[in-house]
Amino acid sequence: MIRNRTRVLTTLLAAGLVVACGVAWYVTRTPASPFDGAPAPQTPPAAAIQRGEYIARLSDCVACHSTPDGAPFAGGLEMATPLGSIFSTNITPDVKTGIGSYSLADFDRALRHGVARDGHRLYPAMPYPSYARFSDDDVQALYAYFVHGVQPVEQANRPTGIASPLNQRWPLALWNAVFTDGRSYQPKADGDALWNRGAYIVQGPGHCGSCHTPRGLAMNEKALDESSPQYLAGALLDGWYAPSLRGDVNTGLGRWSEQDIVQFLRSGRNAHAVVFGSMADAFNNSTQFMSDEDLRAVARYLKSLPGNPARDGAAWQYTAAAGTPPHPDAQTFMTRCAACHGPDGRGQGQWIPPLAGSAASMAHENASSINVTLNGSARVVADGIPDAYRMPPFRNQLSDQEVADVLSYVRTTWGNRGGAVKPEEVKALRERTNPASSNVIILQMR
Repeated sequence: MIRNRTRVLTTLLAAGLVVACGVAWYVTRTPASPFDGAPAPQTPPAAAIQRGEYIARLSDCVACHSTPDGAPFAGGLEMATPLGSIFSTNITPDVKTGIGSYSLADFDRALRHGVARDGHRLYPAMPYPSYARFSDDDVQALYAYFVHGVQPVEQANRPTGIASPLNQRWPLALWNAVFTDGRSYQPKADGDALWNRGAYIVQGPGHCGSCHTPRGLAMNEKALDESSPQYLAGALLDGWYAPSLRGDVNTGLGRWSEQDIVQFLRSGRNAHAVVFGSMADAFNNSTQFMSDEDLRAVARYLKSLPGNPARDGAAWQYTAAAGTPPHPDAQTFMTRCAACHGPDGRGQGQWIPPLAGSAASMAHENASSINVTLNGSARVVADGIPDAYRMPPFRNQLSDQEVADVLSYVRTTWGNRGGAVKPEEVKALRERTNPASSNVIILQMR
């Protein structure tokens, strides 16, 4: 019996050792790239660099890899995570502190697999689960731009604020195996060329799912494409609620036409909404630079995604407020908000957005309503011209109770069904958000 136990124990130990070796190999291996072994690229023509710059605009690389007072792509932007702060890296072609020593294969591995040149894993704050959709041609063009079209900046990368042992990155290889597929976009036979182009942009360079798709307990996007009804169904992230981009009539794009979407992405506003929060940054540095054809493609793809009436509820209909009740919520609205948004909540054309029927007023998540009231909206800069109309911050003008009162009024009036806001919810976001968080980085990439 002792001999049998020894044999079983030996077998288990051997099997455990094999498994441990297999895991160690897997988490430390260098993922393959189609550019492995390729000769060093020669200086590309100007057209290739220009195309790479356009792809960088589509991907909004400048937003995360820059700070308001820093050089484009030099890194240093702080990103909060549940484990601690991380900082974006220098992706200028500086050899010492940037990516100047990266080969095309190294660049590809970082972009599409989340593995740096020295083998360490990148945190998925870098949206490589989406960038995996990039085509080989677009990877080459993007590399040409970053190596030959970006000014090198010597600026050391900042270490993360994540304490040991939670700062170990090898588990990210296992995370990738479970939550990413690592495949380039493959056109769908049942979609035309315009639809497929839109799907490619939204799923890949645009990485729209990074904000608009709900996340699981492991901070993974619950879906990466339209095969799941959770894709782009709306998500709470960094103190903002990114609304549904599906056909939800209350909290999504169900009441928007394709042209409405094109106008919103091109000018930052339409009759339904004006960009604010993180979307203002995406507009200022990315979507307004997209070609008309690509904007139409994105609109075509998004309008093909069905909503979920069971989640979204019956379609919103405007209901006039029954007089002006004397309680504080309506009084605050009339004195602080009505001059711009109108006593009826319908806004001022495309310049000042309506509150009646807005996605933020209909969503059960109230973070965007609270955040924009406390901290104001970011400056919208279209064609280099700053917008003259901007939501001012009320952080220092209204108490937590007053903010809760006025937002409760907005979110339960004119047919809105978002629900009441509690003072403690306002207090929590007041403490978590920075008054300057609505200031957008607006940088010239060259």
